[in-house]
Amino acid sequence: MNDQTISPPHPTKSTPDLMRRLWRDAIRGYIGWLGFAIVLMIVLAAATALTAYMMKPIVDDVFVAKNEALLWPVGMLILGTFFIKGMANYGQAMVMNFVGLKIIADTQNRLFVHLSTMDLAFFHRNATGTLITRFTNDIFQMKVAVSTGLTACGRDFFTLIFLIALMFHQDWQLAFAAFFIFPIAVFPIVRIGRRMRKVTANTQHEVGVFMTALNQTFQGIRMVKAYGLEAYEASKIADAVARILRLNMKAARTQEMARPIMETLGGAAVFVVIIYGGGRVIAEETTAGAFFSFITALLMAYEPLKRLANVNSNMQQGLASAERLYSILDQHAEIKDAPEAVALGRSDGNIRLDDIHFSYVDDRPALRGISLELSAGQTCALVGPSGGGKSTILNLIPRFYDIDKGTISIDGHDVRHVTKQSLFANIALVSQEVTLFDDTVAANIRFGRGGASDEELAVAARNAAAHAFISELPDGYKTLVGEQGIKLSGGQRQRLAIARAMIKDAPILLLDEATSALDTESERHVQAALKELMRGRTTLVIAHRLSTVIDADAIYVIDEGRVVEQGKHAELLARGGIYKRLYDLQFADEARNGAEAETLQAAAEAS
Repeated sequence: MNDQTISPPHPTKSTPDLMRRLWRDAIRGYIGWLGFAIVLMIVLAAATALTAYMMKPIVDDVFVAKNEALLWPVGMLILGTFFIKGMANYGQAMVMNFVGLKIIADTQNRLFVHLSTMDLAFFHRNATGTLITRFTNDIFQMKVAVSTGLTACGRDFFTLIFLIALMFHQDWQLAFAAFFIFPIAVFPIVRIGRRMRKVTANTQHEVGVFMTALNQTFQGIRMVKAYGLEAYEASKIADAVARILRLNMKAARTQEMARPIMETLGGAAVFVVIIYGGGRVIAEETTAGAFFSFITALLMAYEPLKRLANVNSNMQQGLASAERLYSILDQHAEIKDAPEAVALGRSDGNIRLDDIHFSYVDDRPALRGISLELSAGQTCALVGPSGGGKSTILNLIPRFYDIDKGTISIDGHDVRHVTKQSLFANIALVSQEVTLFDDTVAANIRFGRGGASDEELAVAARNAAAHAFISELPDGYKTLVGEQGIKLSGGQRQRLAIARAMIKDAPILLLDEATSALDTESERHVQAALKELMRGRTTLVIAHRLSTVIDADAIYVIDEGRVVEQGKHAELLARGGIYKRLYDLQFADEARNGAEAETLQAAAEAS
């Protein structure tokens, strides 16, 4: 099987390639909004340059010439310029925030839809916390890069162009002298950006590890407390936090390296302007107003120039996150509908496995030539030692994995040649590990069929022996069950899973040790519900307790990926093989447990 994994946290794609893909996938759809933002940015840039230009008439015509009549007109013009500047800045900021937030929402939706199509094996290979960081940190960093990059390349670029044009208009010789030294900063700034991309990729990777550790600790909090592992888990989390802190500090140091470079170059530019320009004013080669207008434009240009110097660093942070995101989006499900796939329709429930071979890992076969058959309405049990391949067989029927060799067919149709949607519609699964969502009881049952009415819901719950305990819950069917159904007992969770399977009403039922983890009282309720669920359905059941499959139409004993025995209960006992040995061991254990229970009961009565 092809082992797809998320790419390592190191830059592998060029900046232009990633920028083109970001434009195509995330930005291009908002070209109209971006055009509107650019217009506002041009207005903002022009207003900023006009503010600097107004220094010349203020100094020369008002203060030097002492023309009082110009005070109000010039003052009102400055006020109007600042108002336009403020409104344009507000408008472009709101548009860019809207575009950035829409990009986050679109990308999160796209990523979730993509992940929902991935194979089960993908989720086994990739930790939950790592995947969650793609939805949060990576997409947010990508949005920041897009918003910052577009804003810097728009607002700051246009502002800089207008101010530079003004400086060349006022004194082109002085402008050349001021800007000659800035190209020196290009090389170190590019190097800083490259370092930022690598540091960000490593940081995001460590955040994924951290999220995974938190998820595992919270999921297993009962075991953590039961075995007194709080200090151990706290130490593990502290190590992860320390690694993230070191990387964040490294990122901060790297990003801030651009600041002293730009401050030094900015100071050098002002120094040149004061020495050279001041000398020209003293020599009366230019006016004081023109000089102050020039230096005002230079100082105003300094801030957008600094932001443009940092834009490469910010962009590389976002590109590192985008690359991690695309490492998932570029993976595709191996198990998908064949080009000639047809809809299965309502199945009769005939299942056939013919010479099935399967490996999770290429050199370690899990199944070696399995063949079995279920006729419509029959119950077939898979028993045998742990690790023999029983659950693997169950997972292959709904195509959670694809076989390496052989054929699995339903009603004569190879499952690889029918649509996955129609295949899933014909199969209901109840396993030992019940999955419940942090939602209401009703919502968890309706997961089997979303459009089910309240009456259908109640019928399914009654048939699953669940209606009585649901009615006693604080809010009945509207009661929230908590994460993974933590507010319910094991037996109650299992009966909700059975109600979910009942409301789906699929003709094929897969039961994966659905009662093995229950106490005797809970098992009695669940077994009664399962008996009702199995009526009229083709059922493949994995049984840990052999007493629960005595009445099965066929029993297959699976060991080391092979069928080593098959038949009915009495036939297998008479044969004296593995099945009889397993049955005798379980019977002895149950007899011993029963004797111990009777002894305890007698002792209690005597006392």
